[in-house]
Amino acid sequence: MSTADLVAPGKGRGLLDVFANRYLLKLIVRKEVQVRYRGSVLGILWSYIKPAVQFAVFYVALGIFLGLNKGMENYAVYLFSGIIAMNFFNEAFGNAARSVVGNGNLIKKIYLPRELFPASSLWVAFIHFVPQMVVLLIACLFTGWLPNLWELAAVVAGFVIIGVFALGLGVVFATANVFFRDAENIVDLITMVATWASPVLYVWTMVRAAATEGGVPWLVDVYFLNPLSVAVELFHYGFWHPTVSNGGTWEIPPHLFLVWTPVALVVSIFFLWLGDAVFRRYEGSFAQEL
Repeated sequence: MSTADLVAPGKGRGLLDVFANRYLLKLIVRKEVQVRYRGSVLGILWSYIKPAVQFAVFYVALGIFLGLNKGMENYAVYLFSGIIAMNFFNEAFGNAARSVVGNGNLIKKIYLPRELFPASSLWVAFIHFVPQMVVLLIACLFTGWLPNLWELAAVVAGFVIIGVFALGLGVVFATANVFFRDAENIVDLITMVATWASPVLYVWTMVRAAATEGGVPWLVDVYFLNPLSVAVELFHYGFWHPTVSNGGTWEIPPHLFLVWTPVALVVSIFFLWLGDAVFRRYEGSFAQEL
């Protein structure tokens, strides 16, 4: 072995180590799921109960009390498709940001690729996303869901955007959280604001109307620079749009597919690259700081 093959101890190859250690990733994911439901009576059923209660609260408050369901066909499908998208992001991002500190005892005892922990958080979030997706698909089928290939592709694109963006942002905050515990409070703020900063509980045209009335029409472009806004609209297009007649009252955002979807993918990949670079830069100090 030449000196060129040697690397500094405690440092890995970033996300490449995740692909090279898939068996370890599988073990960590299994451990995370088991720990979460240890001592729980309902176990994985909470993946159905929590979003169901969340949906009921928002549907009653916004759909019935504020009347957003009036004039919008299948508003329940519209609402729930946005909710599960944000639930996926919030869980993947929040857990990834806390994953290194949460596994501090293990990191201090042995060396293993540290990015396995935030990557495992993404997989755990996916495990909890699947039951919600099943419920949504059943609701869509009952309302006449017959998507074309373009609409199915929109769902896949939205899912990829959320996953990549959540992992990238999560790795950035996982690194920051090791050195500054205040990072967890910032994570909580982001997850709290994310749902309202995306067209989950309302239609995006409300943002356009408010921006136009306020004399700042460019604010709509800023709004869609948020990858989550684009991903939620892709979910709406893939799940809700095929269930309504003549497109309903929803208006597809201009340039959603040819401009905003590629932009969202680029922004998400940038955060993934940034997170990987920052993580690799500081991971050698994790055991010492923890």
